[in-house]
Amino acid sequence: MTTDRDETLGNLRPLHEEMIRREFGRAQWWRAEQVHGNGVAVVPVDSVPTRMAGDGLPVVTGVDGLVTVAPGEILGIYVADCGAIWMADRKTGAVGLLHSGKKGTELNILGEAIRLMGDRFDTRAEDLVVVLGPCIRPPDYEIDFAAEIARQATAAGVGEFHDEGENTACDLTRHYSYRVEKGCTGRMLALIVREEIA
Repeated sequence: MTTDRDETLGNLRPLHEEMIRREFGRAQWWRAEQVHGNGVAVVPVDSVPTRMAGDGLPVVTGVDGLVTVAPGEILGIYVADCGAIWMADRKTGAVGLLHSGKKGTELNILGEAIRLMGDRFDTRAEDLVVVLGPCIRPPDYEIDFAAEIARQATAAGVGEFHDEGENTACDLTRHYSYRVEKGCTGRMLALIVREEIA
């Protein structure tokens, strides 16, 4: 495995495209550029700028999170120790997906996404179901950003918060870990889609 992210994602692209076609009947999805910030973009409502990434697929530039209320739009985030955060509004149907590691958590990307969903979709924090996926945790990482994400969810008034509780550094047969594998690793793809309205 290579240390170059674009080459790694290029190698994974055929598998991920086939999986998305099989599961969702589509070959395209929205991806965030993932710059370790707290930027969140609305898709496809905004005229969000995109660029072609090194793996040959477009990414929404300058953001680590994506939200949408549009049915059928697939959102994707890649992780390999950072946490993927899934968000779903039980009332409006809006969904979001965030990439939150040390920096994104420090900058409270979850709070930014909740604010944006409130502004754009009338989402209320108490109507949100938020799930934190596997991520690196102590003792394998000196910062417990998973615990901070849970605190931020509580402070924001999130209705339901669930932490998968898995440490990516503990089982390399189930997860990729950038830190344990010293950068020579793949990426896990997190996806969310708002179901088509019948």
